[in-house]
Amino acid sequence: MNINKYYTLSIGLILLVFSDIYAQQDPQYTQYMYNTQVINPAYTSANDGLSFGLLTRTQWVGFDGAPKTSTFTVSNPFWIKEKMGIGLSIVHDKIGPAIQGNYTIDYAYTFYNDYKSKITLGLKAGINSLSVDFSRLNIYDLGDVQFENNIKNRISPQIGAGVYYNTDRFYAGLSIPNFLSTRHYDTNNGIGAASVARNRMHYYLITGYVWDINPALKFKPAAMVKIVRGSPMQLDLSANFLINEALTLGAAYRLSAALSGLVGFQVSDSVFLGFAYDYQTTALQEYSSGSYELILRLDILNKVKRVLTPRFF
Repeated sequence: MNINKYYTLSIGLILLVFSDIYAQQDPQYTQYMYNTQVINPAYTSANDGLSFGLLTRTQWVGFDGAPKTSTFTVSNPFWIKEKMGIGLSIVHDKIGPAIQGNYTIDYAYTFYNDYKSKITLGLKAGINSLSVDFSRLNIYDLGDVQFENNIKNRISPQIGAGVYYNTDRFYAGLSIPNFLSTRHYDTNNGIGAASVARNRMHYYLITGYVWDINPALKFKPAAMVKIVRGSPMQLDLSANFLINEALTLGAAYRLSAALSGLVGFQVSDSVFLGFAYDYQTTALQEYSSGSYELILRLDILNKVKRVLTPRFF
């Protein structure tokens, strides 16, 4: 590996966090169809009972300072006819010297439900925490004032919302996880050059549909669009097959970024385990061995009548 190129890419990746540019800042997920609550709070009441989700993602393996993301979600419908849902979302994202945490309460209210389809609105509220250890950088100018003081647990508020429509075969959702544009880092070196890091609104559109090909095989295409001002639109397309209501096999494509393979196994009525691997279609693949993602979902159904087949979304 060319060491000079390696460190040039590493520093370039890190400086994206501290420059006055607007780029995608939220973590990305290949198994977004199983991790919906993190980006859309309206999904909180979509499950039939108490649900837990745990996801871990290691991006660009072998690349020093590359993103590592973990999420934890819990949700449960409640009240009369389960028209409401409440949950908790925690996201821990590490990239280079920066560690960011998101801690939000998710609330959902289903205002239309004809027992064949329903429309749900959701709200997300909580805090973001940012810490940056500049000593982990290989700084060319040790006297640069922009790197004198570390950032320690800088707190900012988060407020988001979403809408989610679903039947037993189709779903679509639109959400903005955070409406607030919050400055995490704003400094000037005294000669007119400044570095600013701030959150920008991210817009998410998700959709998917399930077809019964035969009694033992289901097919579900899905898509997610992510838009943030100043960055190219991100489009994720996926296609999954559910075999004998137990084994899920699929593939995904992230526009101008990655090809992915997905596999999942319904261990029991309550436990789902999924794995995804991304092969980068950009020059980054020369410096890494791809990205890996693992998800564990636990659904504890509280209805007397249990579902006949595992959920496919």
